[in-house]
Amino acid sequence: MGGELVESRDRMVIGNFVTDCHIFEGDGTRPIPKENVQIIYEPGLRRVELPVEVQRWREDIEAEMQRRQAAGEPYAWNNPRFAVESIITSRSDETEEPLVRMSLCDADYYDFLATSVNLDEPLREGESATLRSQYLENADPVTAPAFLSCSFGINVAVETGPDRKMVFARRSVQVEGHNKVRWNSSVNEGLAAIHDVPEDGSPISLHAVARRALREELAVQDEDEVELELLAFALDVRNHQWAAFYRAVLPDLTADTLVARRSRGIEDKWEHDRFDFVPADPDSVLDFILRKEPEEWTPCGPALFYLALVRAAVVARGGNRSGRLDVEAAERRAVERLATPAARQ
Repeated sequence: MGGELVESRDRMVIGNFVTDCHIFEGDGTRPIPKENVQIIYEPGLRRVELPVEVQRWREDIEAEMQRRQAAGEPYAWNNPRFAVESIITSRSDETEEPLVRMSLCDADYYDFLATSVNLDEPLREGESATLRSQYLENADPVTAPAFLSCSFGINVAVETGPDRKMVFARRSVQVEGHNKVRWNSSVNEGLAAIHDVPEDGSPISLHAVARRALREELAVQDEDEVELELLAFALDVRNHQWAAFYRAVLPDLTADTLVARRSRGIEDKWEHDRFDFVPADPDSVLDFILRKEPEEWTPCGPALFYLALVRAAVVARGGNRSGRLDVEAAERRAVERLATPAARQ
Protein backbone atom coordinates (compact mmCIF):
# COMPACT_ATOMS: atom_id res chain seq x y z
CA MET A 1 0.00 0.00 0.00
CA GLY A 2 1.29 3.48 -0.76
CA GLY A 3 2.49 5.77 1.99
CA GLU A 4 -0.02 8.40 0.90
CA LEU A 5 -2.78 6.48 2.66
CA VAL A 6 -1.41 7.12 6.13
CA GLU A 7 0.68 10.26 5.90
CA SER A 8 0.00 11.25 9.51
CA ARG A 9 0.39 7.74 11.00
CA ASP A 10 3.40 5.46 10.61
CA ARG A 11 3.26 1.72 9.94
CA MET A 12 5.15 -0.89 11.90
CA VAL A 13 8.32 -2.18 10.23
CA ILE A 14 9.60 -5.72 10.80
CA GLY A 15 12.85 -6.46 9.00
CA ASN A 16 12.28 -5.47 5.38
CA PHE A 17 8.51 -5.84 5.78
CA VAL A 18 6.49 -2.62 6.14
CA THR A 19 3.18 -3.76 7.58
CA ASP A 20 -0.17 -2.01 7.25
CA CYS A 21 -0.46 -1.79 11.03
CA HIS A 22 -0.17 1.43 13.02
CA ILE A 23 0.64 0.90 16.71
CA PHE A 24 -1.47 3.53 18.45
CA GLU A 25 -0.63 2.77 22.09
CA GLY A 26 1.78 0.32 23.72
CA ASP A 27 5.15 -1.15 22.73
CA GLY A 28 5.04 -4.60 24.31
CA THR A 29 7.49 -3.78 27.09
CA ARG A 30 4.80 -3.45 29.75
CA PRO A 31 1.16 -4.50 29.81
CA ILE A 32 -1.71 -2.03 29.94
CA PRO A 33 -3.61 -2.79 33.18
CA LYS A 34 -7.20 -3.76 32.48
CA GLU A 35 -8.42 -1.24 35.06
CA ASN A 36 -6.74 1.49 32.97
CA VAL A 37 -9.04 0.84 30.00
CA GLN A 38 -12.37 2.64 30.17
CA ILE A 39 -15.05 1.76 27.63
CA ILE A 40 -17.93 4.23 27.31
CA TYR A 41 -21.05 2.61 25.87
CA GLU A 42 -24.71 3.42 26.52
CA PRO A 43 -26.90 0.70 24.98
CA GLY A 44 -29.42 1.96 22.47
CA LEU A 45 -28.57 5.63 22.98
CA ARG A 46 -26.67 6.27 19.75
CA ARG A 47 -26.43 4.39 16.47
CA VAL A 48 -23.81 4.90 13.81
CA GLU A 49 -24.97 7.09 10.91
CA LEU A 50 -24.08 5.95 7.39
CA PRO A 51 -23.76 8.28 4.40
CA VAL A 52 -26.42 7.77 1.75
CA GLU A 53 -24.07 5.89 -0.59
CA VAL A 54 -22.92 3.54 2.17
CA GLN A 55 -26.51 2.94 3.27
CA ARG A 56 -27.24 1.82 -0.28
CA TRP A 57 -24.36 -0.67 -0.15
CA ARG A 58 -25.62 -1.93 3.20
CA GLU A 59 -29.09 -2.51 1.76
CA ASP A 60 -27.56 -4.46 -1.14
CA ILE A 61 -25.54 -6.59 1.28
CA GLU A 62 -28.61 -7.33 3.41
CA ALA A 63 -30.61 -8.34 0.35
CA GLU A 64 -27.80 -10.62 -0.87
CA MET A 65 -27.49 -12.32 2.51
CA GLN A 66 -31.24 -12.88 2.62
CA ARG A 67 -31.07 -14.40 -0.86
CA ARG A 68 -28.22 -16.71 0.18
CA GLN A 69 -30.06 -17.81 3.29
CA ALA A 70 -33.24 -18.57 1.32
CA ALA A 71 -31.21 -20.53 -1.24
CA GLY A 72 -29.46 -22.58 1.43
CA GLU A 73 -26.10 -21.01 0.63
CA PRO A 74 -23.50 -19.81 3.16
CA TYR A 75 -24.37 -16.33 4.39
CA ALA A 76 -23.18 -13.82 6.99
CA TRP A 77 -25.42 -13.35 10.01
CA ASN A 78 -25.98 -9.72 10.91
CA ASN A 79 -24.92 -9.69 14.56
CA PRO A 80 -25.02 -6.49 16.65
CA ARG A 81 -21.65 -4.77 16.89
CA PHE A 82 -20.18 -1.40 17.75
CA ALA A 83 -18.70 1.57 15.95
CA VAL A 84 -15.65 3.20 17.51
CA GLU A 85 -16.40 6.88 18.01
CA SER A 86 -13.04 7.70 19.57
CA ILE A 87 -9.99 6.25 21.31
CA ILE A 88 -8.12 8.65 23.57
CA THR A 89 -4.89 7.89 25.42
CA SER A 90 -3.25 9.64 28.35
CA ARG A 91 -0.96 8.82 31.29
CA SER A 92 -1.50 8.33 35.01
CA ASP A 93 -0.04 11.10 37.16
CA GLU A 94 2.53 9.18 39.22
CA THR A 95 3.52 5.98 37.41
CA GLU A 96 2.81 7.27 33.87
CA GLU A 97 0.94 4.09 33.04
CA PRO A 98 -1.14 4.22 29.84
CA LEU A 99 -4.77 5.23 30.26
CA VAL A 100 -7.12 4.43 27.40
CA ARG A 101 -10.69 5.68 26.98
CA MET A 102 -12.77 4.27 24.13
CA SER A 103 -16.25 5.47 23.18
CA LEU A 104 -18.62 3.18 21.30
CA CYS A 105 -22.04 3.43 19.69
CA ASP A 106 -24.33 0.79 18.18
CA ALA A 107 -23.63 -0.74 14.77
CA ASP A 108 -23.93 -4.18 13.16
CA TYR A 109 -22.00 -6.58 10.95
CA TYR A 110 -23.62 -5.37 7.73
CA ASP A 111 -22.52 -1.82 8.58
CA PHE A 112 -18.99 -3.19 8.81
CA LEU A 113 -19.20 -5.03 5.49
CA ALA A 114 -20.63 -1.95 3.77
CA THR A 115 -17.67 0.19 4.87
CA SER A 116 -14.46 -1.78 5.33
CA VAL A 117 -14.97 -3.97 2.27
CA ASN A 118 -15.89 -0.97 0.10
CA LEU A 119 -13.19 1.54 1.03
CA ASP A 120 -11.96 1.74 -2.58
CA GLU A 121 -15.29 1.52 -4.40
CA PRO A 122 -16.43 4.68 -6.22
CA LEU A 123 -19.08 6.43 -4.14
CA ARG A 124 -20.98 7.46 -7.23
CA GLU A 125 -21.01 6.02 -10.73
CA GLY A 126 -18.64 7.80 -13.07
CA GLU A 127 -16.71 9.53 -10.28
CA SER A 128 -13.37 8.65 -8.72
CA ALA A 129 -14.13 9.60 -5.10
CA THR A 130 -14.04 6.71 -2.63
CA LEU A 131 -14.42 6.38 1.13
CA ARG A 132 -10.65 6.14 1.36
CA SER A 133 -9.96 9.23 -0.73
CA GLN A 134 -12.68 11.27 0.93
CA TYR A 135 -12.08 10.38 4.59
CA LEU A 136 -8.68 8.69 5.01
CA GLU A 137 -6.17 9.97 2.49
CA ASN A 138 -4.36 13.13 3.57
CA ALA A 139 -6.13 12.94 6.92
CA ASP A 140 -5.53 11.35 10.30
CA PRO A 141 -7.19 7.90 10.21
CA VAL A 142 -7.40 7.86 14.01
CA THR A 143 -9.99 10.65 13.88
CA ALA A 144 -12.01 9.20 10.98
CA PRO A 145 -15.82 9.23 11.30
CA ALA A 146 -17.33 6.46 13.42
CA PHE A 147 -19.12 4.82 10.47
CA LEU A 148 -15.72 3.81 9.07
CA SER A 149 -14.90 1.98 12.32
CA CYS A 150 -17.75 -0.53 12.65
CA SER A 151 -15.45 -3.24 13.98
CA PHE A 152 -13.16 -3.64 16.96
CA GLY A 153 -11.07 -6.80 17.03
CA ILE A 154 -9.44 -8.64 19.91
CA ASN A 155 -6.24 -10.28 18.65
CA VAL A 156 -4.36 -12.71 20.87
CA ALA A 157 -0.88 -14.17 20.43
CA VAL A 158 -0.92 -17.52 22.24
CA GLU A 159 2.10 -19.35 23.66
CA THR A 160 1.84 -22.83 25.11
CA GLY A 161 3.62 -23.26 28.42
CA PRO A 162 5.19 -26.72 28.78
CA ASP A 163 6.54 -26.94 25.22
CA ARG A 164 6.85 -23.18 24.49
CA LYS A 165 5.17 -22.99 21.10
CA MET A 166 3.70 -19.89 19.44
CA VAL A 167 0.34 -20.55 17.80
CA PHE A 168 -0.26 -19.20 14.28
CA ALA A 169 -3.70 -19.45 12.67
CA ARG A 170 -4.75 -19.06 9.05
CA ARG A 171 -8.19 -17.63 8.31
CA SER A 172 -10.40 -19.90 6.24
CA VAL A 173 -11.99 -19.15 2.89
CA GLN A 174 -15.40 -19.08 4.61
CA VAL A 175 -14.84 -15.83 6.52
CA GLU A 176 -16.11 -12.56 5.06
CA GLY A 177 -13.92 -9.61 4.17
CA HIS A 178 -10.39 -9.16 2.85
CA ASN A 179 -8.54 -11.38 5.33
CA LYS A 180 -9.68 -14.81 4.19
CA VAL A 181 -6.87 -17.33 3.64
CA ARG A 182 -4.37 -15.08 5.40
CA TRP A 183 -2.21 -15.86 8.41
CA ASN A 184 -3.40 -14.04 11.49
CA SER A 185 -3.24 -13.94 15.28
CA SER A 186 -3.67 -17.19 17.24
CA VAL A 187 -7.27 -16.20 17.94
CA ASN A 188 -9.27 -13.22 16.77
CA GLU A 189 -12.71 -12.09 17.84
CA GLY A 190 -14.78 -9.02 17.06
CA LEU A 191 -16.40 -7.15 19.92
CA ALA A 192 -20.09 -8.12 19.77
CA ALA A 193 -23.04 -6.69 21.67
CA ILE A 194 -24.82 -10.03 21.96
CA HIS A 195 -21.85 -11.59 23.78
CA ASP A 196 -19.85 -8.82 25.38
CA VAL A 197 -22.27 -6.39 27.04
CA PRO A 198 -22.60 -7.61 30.66
CA GLU A 199 -26.17 -8.23 31.77
CA ASP A 200 -25.53 -6.57 35.13
CA GLY A 201 -24.78 -3.22 33.49
CA SER A 202 -21.07 -3.29 34.31
CA PRO A 203 -18.61 -1.95 31.71
CA ILE A 204 -17.50 -4.01 28.72
CA SER A 205 -14.28 -5.93 29.49
CA LEU A 206 -11.77 -6.49 26.69
CA HIS A 207 -10.09 -9.16 28.86
CA ALA A 208 -13.39 -11.05 28.94
CA VAL A 209 -13.62 -10.84 25.14
CA ALA A 210 -10.08 -12.23 24.87
CA ARG A 211 -11.05 -15.17 27.08
CA ARG A 212 -14.11 -15.75 24.90
CA ALA A 213 -11.90 -15.78 21.81
CA LEU A 214 -9.60 -18.35 23.41
CA ARG A 215 -12.55 -20.57 24.27
CA GLU A 216 -14.35 -20.33 20.92
CA GLU A 217 -11.30 -20.76 18.68
CA LEU A 218 -8.81 -22.84 20.71
CA ALA A 219 -11.07 -24.54 23.31
CA VAL A 220 -9.18 -22.90 26.17
CA GLN A 221 -11.79 -23.15 28.92
CA ASP A 222 -12.61 -20.66 31.66
CA GLU A 223 -11.06 -23.01 34.24
CA ASP A 224 -7.77 -23.25 32.34
CA GLU A 225 -5.04 -21.03 33.72
CA VAL A 226 -4.14 -18.20 31.34
CA GLU A 227 -1.55 -15.48 31.81
CA LEU A 228 -3.27 -12.75 29.83
CA GLU A 229 -1.82 -9.29 29.17
CA LEU A 230 -3.03 -6.37 27.05
CA LEU A 231 -0.02 -5.13 25.08
CA ALA A 232 -1.28 -2.48 22.67
CA PHE A 233 -4.02 -0.83 20.67
CA ALA A 234 -3.49 -0.79 16.92
CA LEU A 235 -5.11 0.31 13.68
CA ASP A 236 -5.19 -1.71 10.46
CA VAL A 237 -4.73 1.14 8.02
CA ARG A 238 -5.44 -1.00 4.97
CA ASN A 239 -8.96 -1.97 6.04
CA HIS A 240 -9.40 0.70 8.72
CA GLN A 241 -10.09 -1.64 11.64
CA TRP A 242 -9.17 -1.05 15.28
CA ALA A 243 -7.69 -3.84 17.37
CA ALA A 244 -6.48 -4.67 20.86
CA PHE A 245 -3.32 -6.83 21.07
CA TYR A 246 -3.07 -9.46 23.80
CA ARG A 247 -0.43 -11.98 24.80
CA ALA A 248 -1.70 -15.19 26.38
CA VAL A 249 0.55 -17.84 27.94
CA LEU A 250 -1.05 -21.22 28.70
CA PRO A 251 1.04 -22.66 31.58
CA ASP A 252 -0.60 -26.11 31.55
CA LEU A 253 -1.46 -26.66 27.88
CA THR A 254 0.76 -28.00 25.10
CA ALA A 255 0.39 -27.81 21.33
CA ASP A 256 -0.72 -31.46 21.30
CA THR A 257 -3.42 -30.66 23.86
CA LEU A 258 -4.78 -27.82 21.74
CA VAL A 259 -4.79 -30.00 18.62
CA ALA A 260 -6.62 -32.77 20.47
CA ARG A 261 -9.21 -30.37 21.85
CA ARG A 262 -9.80 -28.87 18.43
CA SER A 263 -10.29 -32.35 16.96
CA ARG A 264 -13.15 -32.91 19.41
CA GLY A 265 -14.99 -29.82 18.16
CA ILE A 266 -14.93 -26.13 19.04
CA GLU A 267 -17.45 -23.35 18.60
CA ASP A 268 -15.79 -21.46 15.72
CA LYS A 269 -13.80 -24.21 14.05
CA TRP A 270 -14.86 -23.02 10.58
CA GLU A 271 -13.03 -19.66 10.93
CA HIS A 272 -9.56 -21.22 10.48
CA ASP A 273 -8.30 -23.89 8.13
CA ARG A 274 -4.79 -24.34 9.52
CA PHE A 275 -2.74 -23.91 12.70
CA ASP A 276 1.05 -23.96 12.88
CA PHE A 277 2.97 -24.33 16.14
CA VAL A 278 6.38 -22.66 16.06
CA PRO A 279 9.02 -22.56 18.81
CA ALA A 280 8.33 -19.35 20.73
CA ASP A 281 11.89 -18.00 20.62
CA PRO A 282 12.36 -14.77 18.61
CA ASP A 283 14.49 -16.33 15.86
CA SER A 284 11.97 -19.06 15.04
CA VAL A 285 8.95 -16.74 15.18
CA LEU A 286 10.56 -14.04 13.05
CA ASP A 287 11.70 -16.64 10.51
CA PHE A 288 8.10 -17.86 10.26
CA ILE A 289 6.82 -14.32 9.73
CA LEU A 290 9.42 -13.02 7.29
CA ARG A 291 9.69 -16.12 5.10
CA LYS A 292 6.10 -15.71 4.01
CA GLU A 293 5.05 -13.14 1.44
CA PRO A 294 3.53 -9.97 2.97
CA GLU A 295 0.22 -10.62 1.20
CA GLU A 296 -0.08 -13.93 3.09
CA TRP A 297 -0.55 -11.98 6.33
CA THR A 298 -3.36 -9.91 7.74
CA PRO A 299 -2.21 -6.31 8.27
CA CYS A 300 -1.87 -6.61 12.06
CA GLY A 301 -0.82 -10.24 12.56
CA PRO A 302 2.97 -9.78 12.33
CA ALA A 303 2.89 -6.69 14.56
CA LEU A 304 1.01 -8.57 17.28
CA PHE A 305 3.49 -11.44 17.36
CA TYR A 306 6.43 -9.03 17.39
CA LEU A 307 5.09 -7.26 20.47
CA ALA A 308 4.42 -10.62 22.11
CA LEU A 309 8.10 -11.48 21.57
CA VAL A 310 9.09 -8.14 23.11
CA ARG A 311 6.98 -8.81 26.18
CA ALA A 312 8.46 -12.30 26.58
CA ALA A 313 11.98 -10.87 26.30
CA VAL A 314 11.26 -8.22 28.93
CA VAL A 315 9.86 -10.87 31.29
CA ALA A 316 12.94 -13.03 30.68
CA ARG A 317 15.11 -10.06 31.72
CA GLY A 318 13.18 -9.70 34.97
CA GLY A 319 11.16 -6.74 33.77
CA ASN A 320 13.99 -4.81 32.12
CA ARG A 321 12.35 -3.00 29.21
CA SER A 322 15.59 -3.19 27.24
CA GLY A 323 14.53 -6.75 26.48
CA ARG A 324 13.13 -5.32 23.25
CA LEU A 325 16.74 -5.06 22.07
CA ASP A 326 16.99 -8.86 22.21
CA VAL A 327 14.12 -9.07 19.75
CA GLU A 328 15.71 -6.44 17.51
CA ALA A 329 18.91 -8.52 17.47
CA ALA A 330 16.90 -11.61 16.47
CA GLU A 331 15.19 -9.53 13.79
CA ARG A 332 18.56 -8.63 12.26
CA ARG A 333 19.58 -12.29 12.28
CA ALA A 334 16.32 -13.27 10.58
CA VAL A 335 16.89 -10.70 7.84
CA GLU A 336 20.41 -12.01 7.29
CA ARG A 337 19.16 -15.59 7.04
CA LEU A 338 16.46 -14.48 4.62
CA ALA A 339 19.14 -13.10 2.31
CA THR A 340 20.68 -16.53 1.82
CA PRO A 341 19.70 -18.40 -1.40
CA ALA A 342 18.06 -21.32 0.42
CA ALA A 343 16.03 -19.16 2.82
CA ARG A 344 12.68 -19.52 1.02
CA GLN A 345 13.04 -23.17 0.05
